Amino acid sequence: MFSGRILIIIQRSNGDVLLSSSLIEQLKIHLNPLFIDLLVNSDTLNIAKTLPHIRQIHTFSYKKKKQQRWKQEKNIIQKIYRKYDLSINLTGSDRSVFYALCASKNSISAIEDNKKKSWWKSLFLKHSYIFDEKKHTLLNNLEPLNYLGISFSKKQTSPKINKLEEDKVKAKLKNLKIDRFIIFHPSAQYDYKVYSETLRNELLVLLNQLNIPIIVTGTNSPIDLAIKKTLPVFDNVFDWINQTSIGEYIALSNLSKCYIGMDTLNMHIAASQNKPIFAIFGPTLLRRWSPWSNELELSAFENKPMQRYGNITIFQANLSCVACGKAGCNDDNGKSECLSKINPKLIFNEIKKWFHDV
Repeated sequence: MFSGRILIIIQRSNGDVLLSSSLIEQLKIHLNPLFIDLLVNSDTLNIAKTLPHIRQIHTFSYKKKKQQRWKQEKNIIQKIYRKYDLSINLTGSDRSVFYALCASKNSISAIEDNKKKSWWKSLFLKHSYIFDEKKHTLLNNLEPLNYLGISFSKKQTSPKINKLEEDKVKAKLKNLKIDRFIIFHPSAQYDYKVYSETLRNELLVLLNQLNIPIIVTGTNSPIDLAIKKTLPVFDNVFDWINQTSIGEYIALSNLSKCYIGMDTLNMHIAASQNKPIFAIFGPTLLRRWSPWSNELELSAFENKPMQRYGNITIFQANLSCVACGKAGCNDDNGKSECLSKINPKLIFNEIKKWFHDV
């Protein structure tokens, strides 16, 4: 059995970090290492803390990069230099590859599909593989297992649930006399992924007719707090925006009956917990970021106004430009016209069919 020390480097978004959990689970099962550490960007630390089997987390801060670049690099390198028997880098940037090479003589890394940029990476790394933009992030993250000779499951591992945070959520639900409930998550990290106020509230009007508590979730981000101000008041709608930590949200999601909302981290959390998903997609590329179905061990890869696979239902606009993969129509983190073309009644009708069957 392998008894070494492993470092996994993930310098991308919250979703990339969450979708590394299956890799970590397989490494733990098949190699049984002494420990597994992470190196992530500081803005993804909270979700990184929910991953299973992690001993220690190193962080890189873009804020510190601007203020004290070389001091931060020196500190990180001192912490990881030759401290590991194996390093696995899931992001192909120059910095993350350099960290992988510093951490271990045995390094596996994703690289860009550009020989001019990545030739030196292939030369120095023990193993490298092209990060496939046409493949789901979960599958890209499992690719290093092939170089380790590990046959692996293609199921998404769910984040761990903290008992104290779960008890806190249960107590709050009990105080509100809520037993069965559904989650509605109307926000995302960027505006270009968010359903408009008019359509969002129209959907809530329809969902209120189901006579089941609808818990609206969100953080303290400006986008979420702006949504909070515009929520309609209904008997079955409960505003929990800015009322849960990420750990409490994971517990809440696990207790819920389904997830309804935008394509964002919370959607992937619910998918990992095998919840029914009703996801509203704008310009995001399905082949990389659609919810993963553990039931079928696959994701969506074709654009359709509505499609269902396993426990997942996805809604998109019926436009020739969908999905473009841009950050909004002007690629400037602004609005996405495609989201305005998704009818709330279509979404509600699918949810209603599911609701009457459970």
